Amino acid sequence: MAMPARGVSLSGMLAWLRGSILVQRTALIVALLAIWELSGLYLLNPFWSSRPSLVFVRIADMAVSGELWRHTSTTLSEGGIGLLLAAVVGVPLGIVLARAAHLAKVVEPIIMGLYGLPRVALAPLFILWFGIGLFSKVMMSFTMVVFVFILNIIEGVGTIDPDHLDLMRSMRAPRLYLVRRVLLPAIVPWILASFRIGIGLALIGAVVGELIGANRGLGWYIEDAGGSLDTTGVFAGLTMLMIIAMLANQLLAFFERKVLTWR
Repeated sequence: MAMPARGVSLSGMLAWLRGSILVQRTALIVALLAIWELSGLYLLNPFWSSRPSLVFVRIADMAVSGELWRHTSTTLSEGGIGLLLAAVVGVPLGIVLARAAHLAKVVEPIIMGLYGLPRVALAPLFILWFGIGLFSKVMMSFTMVVFVFILNIIEGVGTIDPDHLDLMRSMRAPRLYLVRRVLLPAIVPWILASFRIGIGLALIGAVVGELIGANRGLGWYIEDAGGSLDTTGVFAGLTMLMIIAMLANQLLAFFERKVLTWR
């Protein structure tokens, strides 16, 4: 919503504030932080709940020392590469399975079995196979997200009207034209929805891998702080993960508006 012009009445300004999503979101966040801060001061023992002021001071100290970027960049790399790899593998595989109905029926039990398998249980194996470096965390994030892409793309291709495809084929439309004008517009919303779901899952995969075996990353920092009974450190790591997820979703929402306009 646009900012009101100069000279508007107070009631108009209040109406603008009530209608501004950004203002409402900011007010909600400030209110929640205030409740947390006051609870830590007067109701709860800060040892158990910490306080936002202490958490932000810790994050600032980590930023000054360079520790924040070291841990954040590690988790971002692990989750981001895993998410992109899941898209690169899951989208084409979903299209193939959607177009090959017989093959999809054959492999469906295996896909659903792997999808239902708690990937957290695979973390020790990935550490054993790939070590405690970047690749094991990438694979953990990849396995958390790839089935989301596969299943969503299968559903997206299934929404295409067969009569539309038959009409295009009867007009001798080239295969690339069908992909560009029919297939892609149909699956783009499903791809974006997969990314939206996958952001959180990719971060979960990276953090779980770091909890099992790592020497850096936000998951490792949270575990190390918890082992030291450092509640503020735990909340600092959790806060950074939440900020990453929020920013990534806002960036995706911006990109989604641009893409759907094209569509």
